[in-house]
Amino acid sequence: MSVNNFSTFFLMTSLLAALIYAVGALWVRRDNETTGLKVLIFGIFFHALSIISSMIGEDGQPQFGFAPALSATTWMVLVIYTIEHWKIPQLRVHGGLAALGTFSVILSMSFVGHPLHLQSSPWLPLHLMFGMASYGLFAVAVVHAILLQRAEKKMRLAQDNQTGLPLLTLERLTFRFVKSGFVLLTATLIAGIWFADELYGPAKALKFDHKTVFAILSWVTTGTLLLGRSKLGWRGTLASRMLYIGAALLLLSYVGSRFVLEVILARSL
Repeated sequence: MSVNNFSTFFLMTSLLAALIYAVGALWVRRDNETTGLKVLIFGIFFHALSIISSMIGEDGQPQFGFAPALSATTWMVLVIYTIEHWKIPQLRVHGGLAALGTFSVILSMSFVGHPLHLQSSPWLPLHLMFGMASYGLFAVAVVHAILLQRAEKKMRLAQDNQTGLPLLTLERLTFRFVKSGFVLLTATLIAGIWFADELYGPAKALKFDHKTVFAILSWVTTGTLLLGRSKLGWRGTLASRMLYIGAALLLLSYVGSRFVLEVILARSL
């Protein structure tokens, strides 16, 4: 398949994914979760094709950026949440996730990113994949934390918690994703610092720039959260706020720095 065909394929799969997500969100809002979920699965499929094709640049060189990173993160959230719903049918489908998928796909169509410089190391894409995986897991944890807070609020008002799951189950799921995301973030930081020259080349070795500082701050915040939960029993509002702060810092580390470089400063990777 030629590069131009890849570009056309990216546009077609992106438009299909965005449209299917939007239709799925409407079905869910009409309280037809079964049909809505089936539609979302088709959206997830075309979204995956969109992400893969978006990494093929105009000259055939792999490319990436802040919008593709957000698109890939959203895709991971939707995949994990769909698998959860399949394994735990009581977990309700939320149309807001489908709407988020539509937004992320459209954003990736508007900002396709810049070519990755692989001359330094072929391991750079793998390093980025680990980083994006940690993004996705923390994003899933945030989604669960939001659902948990809403369920707790509903329970205090003696209303249906609207999640379909007991609070303790939802809380355990939340922190499973926090732990998994923390492990991947740790591995990403170790690899990035230890193999900086091999990954980025001597001229672009990993330094304590904004991206690294925000990632380390996120690691410290989420590590403190896990330690506080284990030793001091942190939960509820305090735990949720620390998770939100850690996830926001992580979002600023790559997506934030790439947004500034690509959009505001109009510079490549």
